[in-house]
Amino acid sequence: MFRTMSVAFTREEDIEATAADLADRPISPHPNLVTPQGLALIEAELAAARAAYTAAQVQGSIESDRTAMARATRDLRYWSARRASAQLVEPGEDEGVVRFGGSVTIERDDGRTQTWRIVGEDEADPAAGSVSHVSPLSRAVMGRRVGDEVQVAGQSAEIVAVG
Repeated sequence: MFRTMSVAFTREEDIEATAADLADRPISPHPNLVTPQGLALIEAELAAARAAYTAAQVQGSIESDRTAMARATRDLRYWSARRASAQLVEPGEDEGVVRFGGSVTIERDDGRTQTWRIVGEDEADPAAGSVSHVSPLSRAVMGRRVGDEVQVAGQSAEIVAVG
């Protein structure tokens, strides 16, 4: 006869061990292009990860909170790798061409206009108006000029401003 154990009787150490076994954050296979602001963001995140790692060590024995140590270690590995691979792209001359670090405004067929800044993956925030240089939108507009027609999300759009 088989007996099942209630979840309530699961050993606390087993839960901690599972929680502490965090997978690494995935590292993008694309070049890690960054704007000056993106580099500053990575450095701030790296400093925060170092501080979290130190705090996890200081809080007592690692066994008492393996989750905090695992999270801090994972984040430290991620941000260290992102800082080591960062390729700073300084703003260039505005030649009227959509480029990394610049902005682009498109007008869609339905009359909507939208503006985005093309940035590195770690600083991209579409809700705040910035998209990654590897996004489909960026790929569609990079190297184009005002007046060019592009396909964005399966719809035609015209580039109406570049900055």
